[in-house]
Amino acid sequence: MKILLATDGAKQSDAAIESLKRMLLTDGDEIRIVNVVDMALPMSIDIYGGYLPDTTELEKTAREHAAKILEQTSAKLNAFVDGQKVTVTSEMLFGSPESRIVETAEEWRADLVIIGSHGYSRWERLLLGSVSDSVVHHAPCSVLVVRIPPE
Repeated sequence: MKILLATDGAKQSDAAIESLKRMLLTDGDEIRIVNVVDMALPMSIDIYGGYLPDTTELEKTAREHAAKILEQTSAKLNAFVDGQKVTVTSEMLFGSPESRIVETAEEWRADLVIIGSHGYSRWERLLLGSVSDSVVHHAPCSVLVVRIPPE
C-alpha cells in the first residue's frame, strides 16, 4: 500500500501520525511524507504600486521550517516501522497545499492520503479555506481526515 501523509507540523498532523501508527502495515508498504511550502504573496500587497517585497528571507525560513517538520515526522515514523520492511520517504513541495497534495497523490499513485483537519467552523472555512476538504473532493484515492477529539 502507498500512503501519502500530508503534514504541516501542527497538532492535527500529530493526530494523523498517531492514526497511521494504528494501521496494520505489511512488508513492501510505502509511506511518503509531504510538507507544502506556500509562498503566495498576501493579497494586501499592491504589486502594481511598484512595491514588491523581498521574500528571500521568508522563503528561507519557510524551507527551514518545512525541513524540520519532515525530519521530525520521518524520525517518528522510522522509529515506529523499525524492523519492518516499510519504506518511509519525505518530500518538500512548493505551491498551493491543496493542489500539490492531490497532484502528488496522482503522480505517485497513492492508495491512501492521510491528512489532519484543523476543524474550522463554517465561517473559518469560508475565509481560510480547507485543505483537507479540497483534498477529499479532488484526490484520486481514499482520504483519511483525522480530527483531534474535543478537549
